Amino acid sequence: MLPEQNRLRRHSDFSDTVRRGKRSGRRNVVVHVLDRDDTGDLVRHGGPRFGLVVSKAVGPAVIRHRVARRLRHICLGLVDTVPGNTDVVIRALPGAGDATSAELERQLRANLGRLGLLVGTA
Repeated sequence: MLPEQNRLRRHSDFSDTVRRGKRSGRRNVVVHVLDRDDTGDLVRHGGPRFGLVVSKAVGPAVIRHRVARRLRHICLGLVDTVPGNTDVVIRALPGAGDATSAELERQLRANLGRLGLLVGTA
């Protein structure tokens, strides 16, 4: 489970990140990223914040919850590699329900790498 300080919770945070941030997509996930320093947000948080969007297009509730659990687990491993002033929204696409955890992680890391956010990796 992601710690509280690493979770996006407010609708406005989600919508700001999706509307004003940079985007990168792969087959099963799309990543939206917003640098909080660029927004003029005076509130400082304890590291990057992650939010998930897993719609009914992914599948029935059991599949959606499984995808969300996998993505949360992957995000937990990324907390130390993504800059602390970043909001990340991960949108699961319909194919994510059939993807393995390794595929989801590979695609997510590729998206973040494309956006230049994986600072702790070689």
